[in-house]
Amino acid sequence: MGVDKVQVHRPGAFKQTNKLHKHGRHRSKGSISNDSKGKVSVKTLSKANKRELNKEQRRHQALQIRQNKRNEVLNKKRSLGGLDYAPFLVCLVPLSKNADPKQALECLTKCDSEAIINKSPTGVTHICTPRFKQKFSFIIPSSDNELAVLDALKVSDTVIFLLSTSGGVEEDSLIDKWGQNILMSSFSQGLATPVVAVSDLESITQKKRHDYKQQVQKLISKWLPEEKVVTLDNDSDGINILRKIGNQKKKTVLYRDRRPHIYAEDVLFVPNETGPYGTLKVTGYLRGSPLSVNGLVHLPGIGDFQMSQIDAPFDPFSVDKNKNKDLSTTDQNEKFNIRILDQADITKQESLDAENTPDPMDGEQTWPTNEEIEMAEQDSKMKKVKKVPKGWSDYQAAWIPDDDAEFQADLEDSDDEESNSNMDAMSEEKSEASEQEDQEFDTVTESEVAANDEKYDQEMDIMAERQELEKLKAAKSDRMFPDEVDTPLDQPARIRYQRYRGLESFRTSPWDPKENLPSDYARIFQFENFDRTKKRVLKEQEDVDGARPGWYITIHVKDVSQLLWSNFEKINAPLIVFGVLPHEYKMSVLNVVLKRTPNYSLPIKSKERLIFQCGYRRFVTNPIFSQHTNGQKHKFERFFQPESTAVATFFGRIQFPPSPVLCYKEENGQLNLVATGSLLSCNPDRIILKRIVLSGHPFKIYKKSAVIRFMFFNREDIVYFKPCKLRTKMGRIGHIKEPLGTHGHIKCIFDGQLKSQDTVLLNLYKRVFPKWTYEDLVVSVVNNEEMET
Repeated sequence: MGVDKVQVHRPGAFKQTNKLHKHGRHRSKGSISNDSKGKVSVKTLSKANKRELNKEQRRHQALQIRQNKRNEVLNKKRSLGGLDYAPFLVCLVPLSKNADPKQALECLTKCDSEAIINKSPTGVTHICTPRFKQKFSFIIPSSDNELAVLDALKVSDTVIFLLSTSGGVEEDSLIDKWGQNILMSSFSQGLATPVVAVSDLESITQKKRHDYKQQVQKLISKWLPEEKVVTLDNDSDGINILRKIGNQKKKTVLYRDRRPHIYAEDVLFVPNETGPYGTLKVTGYLRGSPLSVNGLVHLPGIGDFQMSQIDAPFDPFSVDKNKNKDLSTTDQNEKFNIRILDQADITKQESLDAENTPDPMDGEQTWPTNEEIEMAEQDSKMKKVKKVPKGWSDYQAAWIPDDDAEFQADLEDSDDEESNSNMDAMSEEKSEASEQEDQEFDTVTESEVAANDEKYDQEMDIMAERQELEKLKAAKSDRMFPDEVDTPLDQPARIRYQRYRGLESFRTSPWDPKENLPSDYARIFQFENFDRTKKRVLKEQEDVDGARPGWYITIHVKDVSQLLWSNFEKINAPLIVFGVLPHEYKMSVLNVVLKRTPNYSLPIKSKERLIFQCGYRRFVTNPIFSQHTNGQKHKFERFFQPESTAVATFFGRIQFPPSPVLCYKEENGQLNLVATGSLLSCNPDRIILKRIVLSGHPFKIYKKSAVIRFMFFNREDIVYFKPCKLRTKMGRIGHIKEPLGTHGHIKCIFDGQLKSQDTVLLNLYKRVFPKWTYEDLVVSVVNNEEMET
């Protein structure tokens, strides 16, 4: 009997291969290649086109980037304070009247017996310590001029805040009001590397010294949490402070480090043979970035000027690092051997033209012919049919800008007229306030008035007091009833508010930024792409041909007024030179973000005179304020309220951010820091819309309609503002249906039933622009107004 053969399945050429289980074990490249059977992934094919690096190449690239960054940091650290470079510029600032900066400087100069001490004509004390192989320059700005202290802090590498325990360890005795203002201002403008030194601890008994120092440390931690207080009473303390200055990590201040700057070691004014101008020769160490002779320079308190020449004189503070001896006794011939580095080229030199010169005939038409006049008259008699884009609503068609031609004349809408019109809701409150004000005053005889009261009254300005009271009342009214105004009774609303328009949505409704611009906008400059221009200018600044940072140079500033220089010499302020980047002298519209400071509680009105310090510039202007929000349109703020943030817009000279901003207000001959912030943009297209709100009150209320009164007072105004959208304070939305009668009653439709205590609002908007009130704060203004600070 035969045995049956077993049938075995043999796979064919199209055998199905299932995925292997991902067991996690390593697979060799050969096994992967065998499984793929020569197929190459798309990712591998695209590597050559994308120039992707393999693992070894990526490791080498990361190593090179890391090494380059390390070398850059080391070079930057070595280029400051070394024997072949510019010394550390250290500013001594006392935070109270008890601290003596001259005594502290004397302690630092005598702490090292081997140190070489020199002094420049402008009062800069140079200390070269052979043991550290480092150089230091110490300056003491005058405490009588707060702006001079801030100018010195702008260019300092290190600032030593001096405290004294001679008056006790209370907060007011260690840091007085002047010291608090200096700390707040220096933090806002960009603080250099700080060192906190306390003196007069040796006058305290040994048991109490540690407790006193701990109390000082606790107080300083409120302002500088990471700084440790050091003592400055003897030679060892001075050596420790010099060592700390030379070894601590330096803070970077971008707006300063990106621009060349010089603290004047020596100054010489050479008047011209003819004319009231001359050449100012400023000598000092160049810091920051390279300086080109064809660029512009800014001298705080004097102005912006061109340079004619850059020299490389002998450095009287140099030290031979091999022999560690002073070279100030070098041969006289070498001292007077001045080498000319570069001279200005008229064809490449930056211009001092700050404004654009508009053509008055640009865009003008020729005088119309008689035929064109007759055709225009015929068209005016015909009914106008307006063409609008497809999909536009009746509301949008009614408020397009072409309707402005049908208006008879634009009335000047001033803020004074709006401030005179009061709201009905506030009339009773104002009358009560006036009655209360009358009750506060009473008649007294001359015998009842004391002598000190007469003296006090003579010193007080009663008109200024009343103006301040009116401002407080207006700010309170604007905060309680924002933008609400009364419809005038003696003038039609369609005439009074003809420059305003309604918006379907404040966020999404279009508004052309080039529409109806004032004539001042023809005088300014605008960038096609501001960010791209800033990136290009900063990149070119790194490779500019000229004097390099760390060199001891003399710059020749030409066409300086003799009057300005003579006035500047009278004030006790340091002379500082800042290099101006390309385009930074031209005028444009600046927008800065400001936050109110806690030491000034009064409201600030828009278009009020303020003093700004934007980066290295200081000027006077009258800004307008707007809300700091996202989007293309921003609401105008009538008052910059305390404890708030706003954007100030004004005409000013262009600057590339980041740039810190300090805002001052002058009162009684003193400057009060009212706000701090930073530069937001140089954008003339920022749309700032002023809003007015017309309010009405329900007269009769139905299910979804209501009769509103007191919003308008004639039928024509209601028909004119019919396309506008209505809203209520309780969130209802509606529109005008039709007028009722001829005395201003309106029938309105809403999305729900109104409540009797609700108020109906109608929003109208117009664009506002800043006024051309820019004025550079030069020394003549400082003499008249700020010398008492």
